Amino acid sequence: MNEATIDRWGEASKVTQKLIGSWSFNRVIKGLATMQGIATFTPLMGDRLAYREQGHLKLANGTIVQAEREYVFSSSDGGFSVFFKENPPRLFHEISLSASSGGELSGHASHLCGRDEYRSAYRFLPDGTFVVRHVVSGPAKDYTMNTTYTPLA
Repeated sequence: MNEATIDRWGEASKVTQKLIGSWSFNRVIKGLATMQGIATFTPLMGDRLAYREQGHLKLANGTIVQAEREYVFSSSDGGFSVFFKENPPRLFHEISLSASSGGELSGHASHLCGRDEYRSAYRFLPDGTFVVRHVVSGPAKDYTMNTTYTPLA
């Protein structure tokens, strides 16, 4: 691991601890919508975090709606797991992180939702931001969603 990654994000298994707090986010769902808002990671019991985002989703036709989403992140050896906030929780994906020569931590996973596949990638950058990309394809869904998160002071 290079020092930029070590300084900002630390070990892969400790990334979730660096997420605690509030983040602004900017999302682009190519050709369909954009969204800006605030995401908050709040500690739960154990090595878990509640994730909640709220913002304004602007559809391609100009319509603006309030939107929100919730997940539960759970720290794991070398990365983290993301669960849908359901009772009981249902696994969305598990991310194993590795360091790149460019000073970032990154990992990816796939998830099948019916016959639609979600291919997800996480990139934790040396500047303290992180990017999540979901490429969704199948008979019911076909889009790419990129979200950039920036820490709030």
